[in-house]
Formats: sequence, C-alpha cells, structure tokens
Amino acid sequence: MAKIEPKKTFLKRHNNVILLIGVSLLLAGFYGLLYSGQEDQWTLTEDGLLSYPEREELEYSVINLDNSNSDYVVKTITYTSREKEVDSLLTIPKTGNNDNNTVPGVVILPGAGVTKEDEHDLSVLLADMGYASIVIDQRNLGSVNVENDIMLFRNGAEPVEFLMVYDALMASDVLRDQQMIDDSKIAMLGSSNGGRFAIIATSIDESISGVIGISTSGYDSYSLDREDVIDQAAYDLYISIDPDNYVGNISPRPFVMIHSLNDTVIPYDAAKSTFGKAKEPKSFGTVGGTAHGYTNAMYPHLKGGLEVIFI
Repeated sequence: MAKIEPKKTFLKRHNNVILLIGVSLLLAGFYGLLYSGQEDQWTLTEDGLLSYPEREELEYSVINLDNSNSDYVVKTITYTSREKEVDSLLTIPKTGNNDNNTVPGVVILPGAGVTKEDEHDLSVLLADMGYASIVIDQRNLGSVNVENDIMLFRNGAEPVEFLMVYDALMASDVLRDQQMIDDSKIAMLGSSNGGRFAIIATSIDESISGVIGISTSGYDSYSLDREDVIDQAAYDLYISIDPDNYVGNISPRPFVMIHSLNDTVIPYDAAKSTFGKAKEPKSFGTVGGTAHGYTNAMYPHLKGGLEVIFI
C-alpha cells in the first residue's frame, strides 16, 4: 500500500465539496505510515480502490410496520453494520409474500440529508413495479466531514465514506436473507451522494445485478496529477471514494444513470463525464427541468433500467 508523505491537506471535489487546501501537518510521526484497514476489515487494491475481503455475519431485527395496504407490506429492519445499528424500511409487494413467488430486490440509498421516510414514495413506486426494496438511513444522513475522513484514513481507520459503502453492502445481504426475495436479483439505486456509494458498492460486489444512479456523478479524480499533489493521504482517499474509478468495473452488469438537464446541484456535464467512463451495457436517461433527485419524468428511465438489470 502507498506510503504517506503529508505536508498539507489537499482534496478537490466537484459539487458539494469542491476544494480543500488546508493546514500544514507538524507531526513527523505520520511519515512512513501505511494505509491499512484495522484487522484487515478493508483494503485498497493496487489501483487504490476500496475492497472488502469479507463481511460480518448478519444480525438484524424486524418489526411489521404496516400491513394495511392491499398491494405491499412495510417492515422496519434494524441491522448491525460495523457495530452501528442502521435503521431501514423494507417494502415488499404482496405478490412477493408467497413462499413460491419471489421478487427482485433493490437497495435504495438516499442523498445527503434525506431520510428513509423521505424516500418511501420511491419504495412504493418500486413495489407497484413488482420489486421489493430496502431504504436505509445513511450515517449522518449521508453528510460527510471530509477533514475527519482524511484524519481517519491517515491513521488506518475506516473513513465514514467507506462505512457508508459497507452499510449499503450489508443492506444487500439483509435483502438476500428475506424469504420472499430472489437472492440472485439484487440491484443498487442511489440518488445524489447515495448514487456515488451505490456505484462503488456495485463495483465491489459482483453478485449485485446492476446499479441506477439518479442525479449523481463522480469527481474526475484522475484529472489530477499525483506528482503535483501536496498531501498524498488526501489524494489517495480521494481516489478511493471517486465513483469514476469504479464504473468501468461494473460491466457486464447494467449501469444506468438518470439526470435532469439543468440539475442545480450536480451539473449535467459531470454526470455525462461519469457515464462516459462506464462500459456497456449502459444507458443514460435525460429529463428536462432543474430538479435534483427523482421526479415523475424519470419514471420511464427508471422502469426500463430495472427491467434491463433484472432481465
């Protein structure tokens, strides 16, 4: 793994976190420190990408929340992920409640600041299409403290952004463990920042059938020259959490992106740039307007994308 030679904090991002040029690091003891996951819980590949050699055993509790609707059932599931209790909502079309009739499942990762309840309408929409889904409350509701993540990474600890990817992978395991789910048909679907974690998780886990990213993009991290970077730790973390560096590994599974032409949060061109780095099979759905996140205009692209993923 790469050695750290820190002098200043440097991190560039498109969108919400654009540029960090920070303070000098005075502790010489950081020199020569190796990036390594604690107890081998996570590793970086030779290309600097995140990898999870194995995942912990499932531990979760289920509560039936709502059985009043004639078309679907809603349950609350709280599962353990890296000693944290992650709350989620599981929505299952009633066609999937029969032991002999399993349905595909979708992990939904909301954008920053968006709760599982806020995304429940999307779960209902998927249930109407015949798909079960689990939508989670992401750590810190998807918000990221970049400086704190750099500090954790520098010390060989697991950054929060890595943990968010891990939580998504554990959510896919929870879905597979449900009797009414077809465990060979699990997809990732994420909006905005959740779309980034969905892309990375899909790349890491080859058993995931495909991914849909809504109003999301990567960071184009390889446009930076590593030799010109002041803080190698920040740069290496940046590489490891950039979806642009993972999309090429999703093929031959389908990769789907949906984006508003005048999205006011993540530029359309940034999404197209990420899409250009993916391999076939892939599709890009463009809708008009300035909305960030799912809108009704995206329905045909969402429906078509899931049909391709679960074909």
